[in-house]
Amino acid sequence: MKLKALLAVALLSSTMAYAQNDPTIMTINGQPVSRSEFEYSYNKNNAEGVIDKKGVDEYVDLFVNYKLKVQAALDARLDTLSSFKNEFLTYRDQQIRPTMITEDDVEAEAQRIYRETQKRIDGNGGMFRCAHILLSVSQKASEQETEAAKNRADSVYNALMKGDSFAALARQYSGDKGSAIKGGELPLLTKGQTVPEFENALMALKPGEISKPVKSPFGYHIIKMIAKQNFMPYDSVKLDIWRFIEARGLREQIISNKLDTLAKLEGNGMTPEKLLDRKLAELEAKDPNLKNLVREYHDGLLLFEISNRVVWEKAAQDEAGLEAYFKKHKKDYKWSEPRFKGMAYHVKDAADVKAVRDCVARVPFKDWAETLRKAFNNDSIIRIRVEKGIFKPGDNALVDKQIFGKDTTVTPVKDYPIDAVYGEKLKAPKEMEDVRGLVTADYQESLEKAWVADLRKKYKVVVNRDVLATVNKH
Repeated sequence: MKLKALLAVALLSSTMAYAQNDPTIMTINGQPVSRSEFEYSYNKNNAEGVIDKKGVDEYVDLFVNYKLKVQAALDARLDTLSSFKNEFLTYRDQQIRPTMITEDDVEAEAQRIYRETQKRIDGNGGMFRCAHILLSVSQKASEQETEAAKNRADSVYNALMKGDSFAALARQYSGDKGSAIKGGELPLLTKGQTVPEFENALMALKPGEISKPVKSPFGYHIIKMIAKQNFMPYDSVKLDIWRFIEARGLREQIISNKLDTLAKLEGNGMTPEKLLDRKLAELEAKDPNLKNLVREYHDGLLLFEISNRVVWEKAAQDEAGLEAYFKKHKKDYKWSEPRFKGMAYHVKDAADVKAVRDCVARVPFKDWAETLRKAFNNDSIIRIRVEKGIFKPGDNALVDKQIFGKDTTVTPVKDYPIDAVYGEKLKAPKEMEDVRGLVTADYQESLEKAWVADLRKKYKVVVNRDVLATVNKH
């Protein structure tokens, strides 16, 4: 009992010390936010190179708004979505899974691969050092060409039987240029690696023996058996096996197998996922930066999802809301100079100048491009070239010249010698579509402001100003 009491006191003391070192800087809807979390966020967003730096007091409002949105996402149970879980767990795994493996684990896998390979190769007859001289024959060769190759092979074989150097003759006559420069020597072979005709002849040889010419789909081979051996010692292939493990991504397989084994050994409903969660908690306890990094990613995913639902997607799809916002703030979108809403186009046939205008005369501006494509460029023949948009002076030379009366040179479009423009000159936007991008951005901003105002009313925020004054600014 005394020991349990002492442990309880020690744990309480360490907890109190940590709380004193990392006090609560604010609460959001009753949920505490530590000073270290705020410091991490503040210092990251005010690091060297950041243009719009904020003071601590100024940053508090931005941070609170961020945490309010995350709280709203949690209340909406967005963290239970399978899409969220999968993405977050993928990120967690990137941070944690590599820590579950040691060099000893990789070495054990390398030795396992070696033992399996050794058993398979040695059980299949071992490895063979050999060389060959290939008198190549094309598969489309005539009888005369085949016969000529056979005669050359016989001549080379006879020279070998008289004592000529195998390596020298390979360099001089072999059609296998890769092995020829090595005196005909091939990489170490095992059964099943070569064509049957070659393999059967090779297996019949003893070390030092040379075969008579052997016909294969590649031509005539003269084969020399150099030596037979068992699979190489581990140390001589260790580096290659490690490279194989990395190239095939086998580290992930090693980690998965290790997690499965550890979970089974522990029992009590333990799973690989729970092991990773526990490992993450251990690492976060040792490394506050990791804890903040993982939390930031977790909250960032939630923030993106709820912002998309409440602000971005809504603004992009709410046509009635966009129209109403434009009408209410129309004066804010005045242009400093007139614009041309229309198109500059180029045609081959003069008759198409009027045909283009007639084609879109009663069509909404946003549909012009598709209408013209179907009417004039629907087949493989391109009849017209068109640039459509809302142009200000300087955007397009043809528009500058014909609409704005600028003294400018229009570069001819090859194969389309006739230039024309069609549309209307505007002093200010007539409809929301004329400034959709600006209106959408402003509408999103208004939705976000209203949303944050509602969150401020919904969730209680308490900031500890005394703790705020102790924030460590890097």
